[in-house]
Parts: sequence; structure tokens; C-alpha cells
Amino acid sequence: MRLILGSASPRRKELLAQLGVVPDAITPPDIDEDPKKGELPLPYCTRIAREKVMAVLAEPEDLVLCADTTVALGRRILGKPADAGQAAAFLTALGGRRHQVITAVALRLGDRVWQRQSVSAVKMKRLSDSELNAYLASGEWQGKAGAYGIQGAAGAFIPWISGSFTGIVGLPLAETAALLQGAGYPIWRVA
Repeated sequence: MRLILGSASPRRKELLAQLGVVPDAITPPDIDEDPKKGELPLPYCTRIAREKVMAVLAEPEDLVLCADTTVALGRRILGKPADAGQAAAFLTALGGRRHQVITAVALRLGDRVWQRQSVSAVKMKRLSDSELNAYLASGEWQGKAGAYGIQGAAGAFIPWISGSFTGIVGLPLAETAALLQGAGYPIWRVA
């Protein structure tokens, strides 16, 4: 049984390695990730993970694993910022407030798809102008939902979380392990 990781994220590959899992192939799908009008964060994230897993070309006996991470400020979806200006707006909006980080995981074998979601609450401190400008200058915000990655320098901005740290990073390991084991894929293998 081959495992295809449908993600170009190095963080997801590193997180899988914590389970002793090394994908046989990495094939990121190319889909439209724009939210539909009025779409709420949890259904949006779940839909995108499912569309990603369906878009990866695979043999019927291959397992395909995909995930999507979304930052939600109330009903508002904060995706990957288009530029530093949008990143600054996201980080300013998140400052001093709690928000949710939702990661949906999808696993496909043939026509069958299994999904799980992880929803974590996160509080980001208010950033000073110098903190915001230094973080924006670092470029770490690029390609990250909500314009930050808790596993990097932005971890210094997060005084509190409730939920799955690995889910906030981008691949909730408890949910992912359960999906893989449920499909008969061995985890924690000795190489």
C-alpha cells in the first residue's frame, strides 16, 4: 500500500515523520481554494481538504492524504495573505483576540474518503509596530493561513492555545494517525 502526500508543505512531511511515516510520493494538488460566498470556516476547510484529496491522481490501491488549515476570526476566513499589506491586516486583526485554527484531514483509498477535523483556539498578543514590521520583514508569513506559523518566530506572539498544537502547525497527528490506522496503514514503523 503506497501513501501519497498531497501537500508541498515541509511541515506536514515533518509531522508525518513523527508518526514514523514517510510518504512514497508527494503530489500537491492544484485546486481553487477560494471560499464560496457566505461559506463558514469549518465547512470551507472540510470541503477544501476533500477537494484536494480527490484531485490527486493515484492508483485505486494507493492511499492519498491531504489536509487544509484555515484561520477563522469569528465567521471570517483568514487564508494565505496575498501580500505583506494583507498579512499586516490579518496580524493586526488577530492581535489581542482569540481565534480558531481549523485543520481538516482527508484520506482517500479508491473511491472511499475519510475525514477528520481539528479545531483549536489560539490567542495572539497585540503586536507592537516593531514586532509587526520585523515579522513581516522575515517573510515567515508567506504561504501561511492567517499570516503566521506557530512553529516559527510567531510562536513568541502566542501566549495561549487550547487544542492540538500539531493541528495548528498544519497536520493534527492524533486525527491523522486514527485515519491511517483505520485504513490499515501501519504507523510507527521501524525502517
